Amino acid sequence: MAKLGLEKTIIDQGVYENTLGRFKEASIPLPTLAQLADPKTIPEKVQRALESVDPMAAHPLNLFRVHWYNGADYRSRVDVPLYLVLPKELTGVPAPIVVAIGRTFPMIRAHKVLAAYGCLAPRIITGQFDPTRHKAVWPSTGNYCRGGVAISRIMRCRGVALLPELMSQERFDWLKEWVMEEGDIYATPGSESNVKEIYDKCDVLEDEDENNIIFNQFCEFGNHLVHYLATGKALEHIVETESQKCGGLTPRAFVSATGSAGTIAAGDYLKERYGTLTVAVEALECPTLLYNGFGEHNIQGIGDKHIPFIHNTLLTDVVTAVPERASDRLSVLFNHPEGQRYLKERRGLAADLVDKLPWLGLSSICNVLAAIKTARYFDYGPDDAVLTVATDGADLYESENAKALKNYYQGNFDAIAAGETFGEHLSGMATDHLLELSTRDRDRIFNLGYYTWVEQQGMSLEEFTQRRQQSFWRDLRGLIPAWDALIDEFNQRTGALDAL
Repeated sequence: MAKLGLEKTIIDQGVYENTLGRFKEASIPLPTLAQLADPKTIPEKVQRALESVDPMAAHPLNLFRVHWYNGADYRSRVDVPLYLVLPKELTGVPAPIVVAIGRTFPMIRAHKVLAAYGCLAPRIITGQFDPTRHKAVWPSTGNYCRGGVAISRIMRCRGVALLPELMSQERFDWLKEWVMEEGDIYATPGSESNVKEIYDKCDVLEDEDENNIIFNQFCEFGNHLVHYLATGKALEHIVETESQKCGGLTPRAFVSATGSAGTIAAGDYLKERYGTLTVAVEALECPTLLYNGFGEHNIQGIGDKHIPFIHNTLLTDVVTAVPERASDRLSVLFNHPEGQRYLKERRGLAADLVDKLPWLGLSSICNVLAAIKTARYFDYGPDDAVLTVATDGADLYESENAKALKNYYQGNFDAIAAGETFGEHLSGMATDHLLELSTRDRDRIFNLGYYTWVEQQGMSLEEFTQRRQQSFWRDLRGLIPAWDALIDEFNQRTGALDAL
């Protein structure tokens, strides 16, 4: 139970008291998950205090910015989460592609800081993590370990980052500035697809020191729940707002790269609210869900080659794959001056939209391409919305764009290259490598997880198979109010909110 993050009572009173002392001394208040889903409910005195807080600093009050409602300046709070509506002139499909923007999250400029909070906070308030002696270990393919290090530092404990050595240089540069000790960054062999190598290093760290506590995003249900609630409600707010502008819009599908299967949990929320399809996306070079395949790729942020424990596979409707060539090349198109000029002058896109395309990082572009493919396959029309998320922005991939410019264009990107890129990956987007899942397909994908979680990671067969029942996933949601009640009690005992 502790390994899965499913506790809702205080497990160790001694640890709890130590943690209370640390948070009281450092004046660290905690937001509830409900407040992060609806920031209007954050106390007014917190909002006033935030006005003078740098959103990129390791300041305790920045925990109250770990939500979708930050403005483009990172400081202000907006009424509706920032989003883009990608038109037919860009996508080639009549259905609007609605993209929630994740680069406005504080400290790391990516939405994974939300997942990290959703995993660490429940351990804090249930006496499972002692910041005075434990180290939080964050296995990741990039942004989650950054989010974990940021949340750890705010909570005055050591955060240890694990990520593949071939992830973007910008991630490593950020981590060097934020870890509390130089040796708290581990670069594991391989690239985006090498998740098992990360797990193996976690096993080593656990054996070396019992104070190393692993926060494995792939099996932490706090990751699932915080996205179900906060990301699900943010997308609901976005689509309702856009629908009012358009005079009516029907959400048809939610598209998300599987990654750790945190973000895709918003699909469960949207399915209950609107009956939307949930579309899981992966790299064509590593089509694990689609073809039981394997391989390596550069769509950074969608770790694969296994089935995350917290992925509700039996509620997934479609699986599709996007090649790394497409996300690499479109990232150059969206960020290079010649590409932006082409989109404005030759494709007639509004300058304001083109200027915001750098809000899309590599995995975000992958999500958008899969959303286009979904809209084309199902022949959605102008009143049908396909929803997706941009988990981070291009600022985390400047080094990767430089590589793509060299590898694909020999360093010379002009109007001809822009036109070819647009034609191949947007106008030419096909509906191949897309599978509507049957009952047998869902069972196949579910069963694939056995080899990772039971045979490799030591989960019991009962823990593994109980996830077949949708009642298991519905019952999980009872943790949210239980955790929020514990957070309220914790804040009362530390007095951190009262001290503001």
